[in-house]
Amino acid sequence: MNMINLTIDGIKVTVPADYTVLEAAKAAKINIPTLCYLKDVNKIGACRMCLVEVKGARGLGAACVLPVTEGMEVKTNTEALRKARKANLELLLSNHNRECTSCVRSANCELQALCNEYGVTDYPFEGSKTEHTVDEISPSIVRDNSKCILCRRCVAVCNEVQKIGAIGVSKRGFNTMVGCIYGNSLAESPCINCGQCIVACPVGALHEKDSIKDVWAALSDPTKHVVVQPAPAVRAALGEEFGLPVGTNVTGKLAASLRRLGFDKVFDTDFAADLTIMEEGTELLGRIKNGGVLPMITSCSPGWIKYCETFYPEFIPNLSSCKSPHEMMGAVVKSYYAEKSGIDPKDIYVVSVMPCTAKKFEAGREELSNNGLQDVDAVLTVRELAKMIKTAGIDFVDLDDEDFDDVLGESTGAAVIFGVTGGVMEAALRTVYEVVTGKTLENVNLTAVRGMEGIKEAEVDLDGKIVRVAVAHGTGNASALLDSIKRGEKQYDFIEIMGCPGGCITGGGQPILSAKQLMSIDPKTLRAKALYSEDEAKTLRKSHENPAIKKIYEEYFGEPNSHKSHELLHTHYIARKKYNF
Repeated sequence: MNMINLTIDGIKVTVPADYTVLEAAKAAKINIPTLCYLKDVNKIGACRMCLVEVKGARGLGAACVLPVTEGMEVKTNTEALRKARKANLELLLSNHNRECTSCVRSANCELQALCNEYGVTDYPFEGSKTEHTVDEISPSIVRDNSKCILCRRCVAVCNEVQKIGAIGVSKRGFNTMVGCIYGNSLAESPCINCGQCIVACPVGALHEKDSIKDVWAALSDPTKHVVVQPAPAVRAALGEEFGLPVGTNVTGKLAASLRRLGFDKVFDTDFAADLTIMEEGTELLGRIKNGGVLPMITSCSPGWIKYCETFYPEFIPNLSSCKSPHEMMGAVVKSYYAEKSGIDPKDIYVVSVMPCTAKKFEAGREELSNNGLQDVDAVLTVRELAKMIKTAGIDFVDLDDEDFDDVLGESTGAAVIFGVTGGVMEAALRTVYEVVTGKTLENVNLTAVRGMEGIKEAEVDLDGKIVRVAVAHGTGNASALLDSIKRGEKQYDFIEIMGCPGGCITGGGQPILSAKQLMSIDPKTLRAKALYSEDEAKTLRKSHENPAIKKIYEEYFGEPNSHKSHELLHTHYIARKKYNF
């Protein structure tokens, strides 16, 4: 690899030749402020916050797009640069909704943080403001253009990473706006509700549709029996909202905090993940044996499901008919649990805590109901749950660990890895292998489907029957995978697709890290490590070994894919309008 020598603020640095000045400064432990830059997503030099002086250059350069050159001498902290950056911030604020204390991103806003760092205390450029609207029609995402700073990070992640194109930039100059074509709502666009735009946004221009008020109301209603269930990925990220290091596992504190909030039962979506493996694994084997539609594709990610329904409806027959784990849990709570507890299902209110904004959309789907009741009544993101815990005055970090409630709180290691890309595939193969071969799978760590490569492939030998599998995460990668199948280049039996890059661990409802933080750490890797560690620590690591799963089949469903399980745990999908413009 070619290396380049340069000097930044008097410090000699040697970096790869393909580095930018911003990356070189990071290697030298020098912080250059940014707003539009987002590692691996957006690098356009638009905000002008990362301006630097280069000896011999005619003007200032944007460090995020400025390549390093041999012998380059760079200054990042001169009086002229400090004045320029402060002026840029003041100009941004002149056309910005400055109601910071009531903003959803207050205290976690990159613009606010930079204003504090550069001592912005007044607004010298007061004047006209562009006309703004608030789009809150979507069941998952709210867009507030009065807070948009035109950094285009949301546009980049939607168009370049997810390959959806729901939002873009329109008009010019002072009237430039980020939004959907023809001024439509997100609800009238190809948006799949994944929320990657939210976690990319440096300010409060995008946030999830609030469900906190509804959940507080249910908890305060004496006629409601309120049940809560957190997803696997929640336990690997919630601690970050309380100052714990990224990737800290907080399973016990999660259960304890939910109980203190006043939920009547604290169950675990991990139980339903094990249940999903029983249903989905059986469905896969049935398709292979009976000549069903292959490849079968997992259906746990609602963002991916909507993407398939919108962009690749020809693959709808390939989708597993299984509901996602939290929807299965809702169905079980309002049937099996209600019957065992003697509670009218109409009096049960099910709350899901999810790393995902698309789950809010999913919970309202007409296809996911039984006897007129939605399986899940409300979905909280990890960020929303953290707000509730803080509002309740709960000292999260000092809580003693507690367990989830029986029996719908019991789970195996296979369930917890559902939160990371490749986890559903690995969990399914652990069970399918033993069901087909009748042998014990000694090494349950199926590393071939692990990792953050966009598309992973493997072959699994089931006693002479070779099963070809693939894993993709992020809809951009899903598109590439599906196109290769359509062209006849690839053939598989089983595919796992997650809508968000990395899977649920970096879903649109997870804690938001700044661009500065993301230059130093990779949350995908750290949160995945937390889930794999919990899997390793479990006594039981295969879904079919879960005694609670055995019990529910013995007492209620009979066997996987039975008539009763199909009534409650399976669903169907629909082709959606593509919104081609």
